[in-house]
Amino acid sequence: MNLILLLCAAGAALAFGVLAAYGICRVAFGLLRLHARSYAKAPQAKAEIARIA
Repeated sequence: MNLILLLCAAGAALAFGVLAAYGICRVAFGLLRLHARSYAKAPQAKAEIARIA
């Protein structure tokens, strides 16, 4: 019985670690995507300002 409980706990810890890493990666890539979009828009805004001046 103890061995079964130990294996279940090890499996649950492994699953939690994988899901936590997946969540962290999703958040990180989401933030990188937002940063890339804002960076891509920045040169266009500077070009419009230069055209007005």
